[in-house]
Amino acid sequence: MSTRKGFALWKLILMTVLTAVLLSGCSGSYLVLDPKGPVAETQHRLIIISVILCAIVVIPVLCILVYIVWRYRDKPDNKAPYTPHWDDSKVLEIVWWGIPVIIIGILGFFTARDTYALAKPPVAADTKPITIQVTSLDWKWFFQYPDQKIATVNYVEIPAGVPVQFQLTSDAPMNSFWVPQLGGQEYTMPGMAMQLWLQADHPGEYYGTGANFSGKEFAHMRFQVVAKSQADFNSWVQEVKKSSPALTQAGYDELAKPGTADQATYSSYPDGLFDSIVNKYGGYMLHGGDEGSGEMKHNMQMSPSGESKSGETQSGQGKSQMGGMQHNHTPAANGK
Repeated sequence: MSTRKGFALWKLILMTVLTAVLLSGCSGSYLVLDPKGPVAETQHRLIIISVILCAIVVIPVLCILVYIVWRYRDKPDNKAPYTPHWDDSKVLEIVWWGIPVIIIGILGFFTARDTYALAKPPVAADTKPITIQVTSLDWKWFFQYPDQKIATVNYVEIPAGVPVQFQLTSDAPMNSFWVPQLGGQEYTMPGMAMQLWLQADHPGEYYGTGANFSGKEFAHMRFQVVAKSQADFNSWVQEVKKSSPALTQAGYDELAKPGTADQATYSSYPDGLFDSIVNKYGGYMLHGGDEGSGEMKHNMQMSPSGESKSGETQSGQGKSQMGGMQHNHTPAANGK
């Protein structure tokens, strides 16, 4: 009997060690738990709060489970009282329903607070945000800088300490944009322009990836985020403008074809490229602005023949009722 117990104990220890090793190997350096910007720090605090609140329920339940298994085990000399007709306890009902309800309420409060806070630019006094437009392709990432008029593939450079408004869309199957050390993921979808605010507090290199399965070359949906000082960022922009080729529409069409690609830079790109990509699939824009209002706008107008067109200007606003949902029809301006 003692041999069997000893074997079970060693089996449990071995499984625990193997689990710890495998989990550490999968998670690498635990990037999610190593925030490097205000957005990631806010989300990190929310993770810690969630773990603590869950532990308030999980740990006592596991302890009670162990106690019940031991206390009421099948043993000849077990003196535990036998009460076959017991079926109700108001105190226990209040405890095991009341505590989770309170915890869910607390967790809901913190989640809602942080979710609305992160829809706005990170706090950065006297710092003008920059905008970067992101397009997920098969199987690469394409970045456009509308203010600097340059573009990159599979890597993006940002100034440290400056809020970055990422506008996200897809010219391929749906994916998700994720830089674990700077913030949570946001989906990229054809015909939609989503918004994500991120900021790196200090210069450095950060791992970025697509967190949505998108086909056979999914493993190559990775990109590098390089944060550097404002002066170095400005110098990099000027260097790209001087030494990199221009991206033509034909060049983009070739880039958008399924396949992998190396890192690349472009000194310019066709005007309205991001808007044309969004309008290609219907043209819904998530307009958050600096206040993160989250208003959906549809860039589409009707031709004289009654057929819909996208990517053209339209004066005024109209409203349509589609499937019980109401949409404001206005033109998208520069993807903002």
